[in-house]
Amino acid sequence: MNKPAGDTGGFVRFRLDLAYDGTDFVGWAKQPGHRTVAGELIKTFEKIFGEANDDFAMRVAGRTDAGVHAKHQVCHLDIPEDRIVRIGRDPLNAKRLNTLLPEDVIAHEFSPISADFDARFSALGRHYRYTIADTQNKKDPRLVRYVLEYKRALDVALLNEAAEVLIGLHDFAAFCKPRKGASTIRNLKDFHAVRQPDGLITIEIHADAFCHNMVRALVGSIVAVADSRITVKDLVQVLKTGSRGNRFRVVSAKGLSLESVDYPNPKEYAKQADVTKIMRKIGDISV
Repeated sequence: MNKPAGDTGGFVRFRLDLAYDGTDFVGWAKQPGHRTVAGELIKTFEKIFGEANDDFAMRVAGRTDAGVHAKHQVCHLDIPEDRIVRIGRDPLNAKRLNTLLPEDVIAHEFSPISADFDARFSALGRHYRYTIADTQNKKDPRLVRYVLEYKRALDVALLNEAAEVLIGLHDFAAFCKPRKGASTIRNLKDFHAVRQPDGLITIEIHADAFCHNMVRALVGSIVAVADSRITVKDLVQVLKTGSRGNRFRVVSAKGLSLESVDYPNPKEYAKQADVTKIMRKIGDISV
């Protein structure tokens, strides 16, 4: 048999591109006694390939929190080569995988990939979108699981004025849930809000990576400015001091979705992974 494209010497690396409704999950990471995205995936792959003590060495681009959705998430896993032979002549693909996955998880693509691809460390950036329904949007019960309902009108110009001062390479300690030894330095590349024709507000956030709770804290901070609870000057001070106190809150998870993940040319997978690991030896990439 010819070696698969992702052969690592006894294992074959696969890339899985997927989407999910995060409402009924307590997050991405596998947790005993709780329903998680990774937990459902691992259960499904164990049905196909047999039990895996190391959870197939699965690694994800962004470990989403409880209630956070994903339009396009990416993970990789390593499958023992001898188990791939056992599944038969027809290759396992996304279509076959979706017959086994729960209805709130959908596989877009599933195929072997080079062993130097790392879903987390090879990534160049992550794109998130946060959606708010304020008083300028007519309530729609179909959106209740996917938008933050805000009881006052928000000034989009103020949202963008506040967002602008946060763009760039900064220490975002004031916007992250502390984790011992974890880096909070991130490069926020884009952060802006748009009032859509239907009245919804969509907020686009793009960075090289995000520390724990960072996206929802960023949104919470500019909402506080737009709602006149703090000023842009206050927000600049929060960023500089690394402490937010009680000036703004982290917003609800349900309005947040991982929209896409950026990767370099395949020839650059390993190089990018090395660069990322040097920058964040202990750092966490999550929401």
